Parts: sequence; C-alpha cells; structure tokens
Amino acid sequence: QMQLVESGGGLVQAGGSLRLSCAASGGTINMYAVGWFRQAPDKERAFIAGMNWSGDRKNYADSVKGRFTISRDNAKNMVYLIMSSLKPEDTALYYCAGTKFGYGAATSQYDHWGQGTQVTVSS
Repeated sequence: QMQLVESGGGLVQAGGSLRLSCAASGGTINMYAVGWFRQAPDKERAFIAGMNWSGDRKNYADSVKGRFTISRDNAKNMVYLIMSSLKPEDTALYYCAGTKFGYGAATSQYDHWGQGTQVTVSS
C-alpha cells in the first residue's frame, strides 16, 4: 500500500513562495497520476493541480493557474508543488494524492492521501 507524506509547509508573507514536497513509500509513484488539494477551515477539500503518470499532462484550478506548478521526479518517488505569489486566501492544509484513474479534480478519483502540510500566508 503506497503511503504519501507531505512536507514544506509553513508561514510565509503574501507575495512569497513555498515548495511543497510529497514523498511516496511502499509503492512506485510512477504508476500513479497525482494531485494536490487543499482544505481551509470550514471549507470543502478543493482541487489545486493534477498531473498524469509521466508528467507531460497537467491541469490546474483557475485560482492557482499561473502561480502554482506541479511537478514530479519519478526516480526519487517525489511529487512537488511550487507556489509563488502567495495570497492570504491560499492559507489551508495541503494534501497530495495518488490515483490510477486520471488526474482530474474529483477527490473521489484518488485513493491514496497524505496527512497534509499547513500553509499559512500572512497579509
């Protein structure tokens, strides 16, 4: 059973950048499409970005397009989310997820989830 562990969250000022990492163990990430999601307090978990197994197909939520970049290093069993021009509304718990069925926006598509890493953006 593949396990995912996120890291790299923290407190950053508005306009700043962060790189989130997602380490896979117990399985090879190159068999999976991956996604990043986030959940703010009292809100539903929301899709941010998705990517196919090879990394040549990606999609992003409109709210992060042009600011966030999803990438992967299959040789290292890692997935990344590079976030720039951060805004206070980006504050949330960020999750990475894996699926063998597409790289879309629905949480139900994903069957492997990490525990999340907190990102807080101050104004």
